[in-house]
Amino acid sequence: MQLTADFFQQTAKVFTVSELTRSIRGTLETKFAAVWVQGEISNYKLHPSGHQYFTLKDQRAQISCVIWRDTMLPPRQPLTDGAQVQVYGTVTVFEARGQYQLNVQIIQPRGVGLLQAKFEALKRKLEAEGLFAPERKRSLPKFPHRVGIVTSPSGAAVRDILNVLRRRAPWLQILINPVRVQGTGAAQEIAVAIREFATPNEVFAPVDLIVVTRGGGSIEDLWEFNEEIVARAIFHSAVPIVSAVGHEIDFTICDFVADLRAPTPSAAAELIVPDVMDLQRQMDRYARTVGSQLLNRVRDAQQRLDHARETLQRCLAHQIEGYKRGLDEAVRMMQARSPVRELMMRRNHFADLHRRLVACPARLIENARRRFGSIEGILRVLGPDATLRRGYSITMNDRGQIIRTTAVVRPKMKIRTRVSDGEFGSETY
Repeated sequence: MQLTADFFQQTAKVFTVSELTRSIRGTLETKFAAVWVQGEISNYKLHPSGHQYFTLKDQRAQISCVIWRDTMLPPRQPLTDGAQVQVYGTVTVFEARGQYQLNVQIIQPRGVGLLQAKFEALKRKLEAEGLFAPERKRSLPKFPHRVGIVTSPSGAAVRDILNVLRRRAPWLQILINPVRVQGTGAAQEIAVAIREFATPNEVFAPVDLIVVTRGGGSIEDLWEFNEEIVARAIFHSAVPIVSAVGHEIDFTICDFVADLRAPTPSAAAELIVPDVMDLQRQMDRYARTVGSQLLNRVRDAQQRLDHARETLQRCLAHQIEGYKRGLDEAVRMMQARSPVRELMMRRNHFADLHRRLVACPARLIENARRRFGSIEGILRVLGPDATLRRGYSITMNDRGQIIRTTAVVRPKMKIRTRVSDGEFGSETY
């Protein structure tokens, strides 16, 4: 059978060059979304615009590669012809030349390892989506009451955390959601445990904080905490999360997404709760401060009361002196006039003034005495003697001055210590 041009025109569609190239591009980009390729760099060029172009080749084939200016940070070592590398990118077609190429997103020396490469790829992806953004990270509660721990119940990490938490915060309620921390399927278990703690339910009361942890190991041992499912479970958690995976030098995707990264499981326990001994010392400092302030207020009130008493006494003395002068003047006037009636009136007026004078100071003094008695009662409770009866002591130098700091203490210095039932002397060394 002889095939003619008319036959092909009737049985097949005729593409334009652009249509065919676009169809090839669609097929390639659909089939090869993103791939890892290794080979040797050749024909490397850095364009003035900042884009980088090179050819990646092996013994039998080659492919054009491009690194767009804003795609990635410059590599630690400049790219050179002949370098053996691994690249990660998407396959596309440059339609203007009808040439397929690789848009490179990650480049690293050959031999770094697939897991590390996968780690860097996922880290770049999640960082671009904002999962590591500092502004979305939440502050931890200062005094949590209930803490949920996602870890293996048989690992060393849970023992370390429990030992520290029981010592620092004996009031804390601890819930452990047991999971596998290594092996196939462990990432799914970790993600589910996080969601269970973060979601209100009828089984247990809500937790204030979640700790995701395990002990140290190789990148393969810690890989479950580099899985995207765990990262997204942490990101969507409504409860703040602390990541304590591995040792101080180990970093996982879990660390970058969590609200706080602890270098070790024990460090996580120290970061999430205050030490009960530190709290006790802080309360003692507050008690001493309040006691000192109350004592100062009592002393100030005592001084004001003494001043008021002195002022009142001076005022009363002045009034009595005025009454006496008035009486003497009245006597002189009556003696000058000599009427008996005037003398009786003056005498009665004097008696009335005398009663008022005697009654008024008595009430004032009685009111002052009651206020002084109230302040004196406060002083008995909060004063130095009461402080001594509670077990404290006061140390003074040989001149009777109170020693408040160690800076004034010298060797061979004679000191006296006052306690609730007396004093005794001693000498520094």
